[in-house]
Amino acid sequence: MTVKSFDIIVIGGGPGGYVAAIRASQLGMNVALVEANHLGGICLNWGCIPTKALLRCSELYHLASHGDSFGIKISGLEFDLKKMVERSRGVAKQLSGGIGHLLKKNKVTVFDGWGKLKGKGGVSVEKDGKSIAELSGKHIILATGARARILPGFEPDGKFIWSYREALVADSMPKKLLVMGSGAIGIEFASFFKTLGADVTVVEMMDRIVPVEDEEISQLLAKSLKKQGMKIITGSKVSKLEKGKDDVTAYIEDAKGTVTKEKFDRVISAIGIIANTENLGLEQTKVKLDRGHIITNEFLATDEPGVYAIGDVAGAPWLAHKASHEGVICVEKIAGLNHVHPMIKTNIPGCTYCMPQVASVGLTEKAAKEQGYKIKVGRFPFVGNGKAIALGEPEGLVKTIFDERTGELLGAHMIGAEVTEMIQGYVVGKTLETTEAELMHTIFPHPTLSEMMHESVLDAYGRAIHF
Repeated sequence: MTVKSFDIIVIGGGPGGYVAAIRASQLGMNVALVEANHLGGICLNWGCIPTKALLRCSELYHLASHGDSFGIKISGLEFDLKKMVERSRGVAKQLSGGIGHLLKKNKVTVFDGWGKLKGKGGVSVEKDGKSIAELSGKHIILATGARARILPGFEPDGKFIWSYREALVADSMPKKLLVMGSGAIGIEFASFFKTLGADVTVVEMMDRIVPVEDEEISQLLAKSLKKQGMKIITGSKVSKLEKGKDDVTAYIEDAKGTVTKEKFDRVISAIGIIANTENLGLEQTKVKLDRGHIITNEFLATDEPGVYAIGDVAGAPWLAHKASHEGVICVEKIAGLNHVHPMIKTNIPGCTYCMPQVASVGLTEKAAKEQGYKIKVGRFPFVGNGKAIALGEPEGLVKTIFDERTGELLGAHMIGAEVTEMIQGYVVGKTLETTEAELMHTIFPHPTLSEMMHESVLDAYGRAIHF
């Protein structure tokens, strides 16, 4: 079989891989992308995008359910879960096709198969057990992503136990649902099904839900979800699942070892991820792993010359936008561009699209103190904002954290309507190394939710106007 040569070979077509491939092509390189399943990766096909499509459906249902408060009378309101799922899958399919168009437009050669390192710049591509191509590249970027962590005894069966994949294509509405894990995936599914009327219980091993978030925001989210009727059990784990004829019994164990049993229709397991490093030929290289993830330097190079890793396979945070940015950094460094900056992880925003939404960037209050900063903290509640009141969304908080000595913006943490769209303002500020002075002198439009960002900054320095 003829060996086809490229400047860069990207293995994996998710948000890290396809972005890296396109950027490399823009820089004049001859690029190949190898993808075994679907362009766009987990994020576009089975993660970020389809879950947001489902959550939009539940959001509209929630608004319609509360139409009376807006002077809108709706009778006989119902939802169709099957149509919600169909819409979600349609959105994913449309965007996946769009990725193919972008790659073609940018003259990236796409190989439909599984890529494996063969040493000295070689990559073999297989499909259904048959070799379909032999490639050679000066540089090889691994962007193979990650998958749901599955523990023995908790394997998804498509009936009682779901991973995110089964939850995304649910064929029936659970009356009573257990969600194991309260990270973004778990909380988003818990919020979706709760909004549609399911009796939802969330079990989290840590002492609070969404544990990567600021503690104050975590507490506010727990309070809101409980107010909606969700049951939240922290400091506990599901030690066993016992399937019955029509339900599954969960054994929930607290920190003291006390076990309680409860029956559920369905269980969603959202207890972390595992990097996809198997069958890549890594054992024949100098590539090193740390807890299953590929170790790289600040510019995403591994210990194997000419081999790089980006995105989920290269470690936390496991976010699509982090993967995409790593792809750009990696390719631009390979191309020899001047002024290529390594990733600053405290400038990576995180978003959870539950109801209410959560968004953050930078250090939490606790982390800032632990790192020795003397800080100033500002807060502004949604209830003090005119646009929030007009929208009927008075629940939420914007919190900002500054270095008292320099005025540097250390972190921002938000909960409430549309905060996932607002957080980018603080991300831009952090990236530009803003201080409180620039933010105070920034003019925010009125009436908007974003005004709360300004007020929170002002509050950190005792200058809040509207609360």
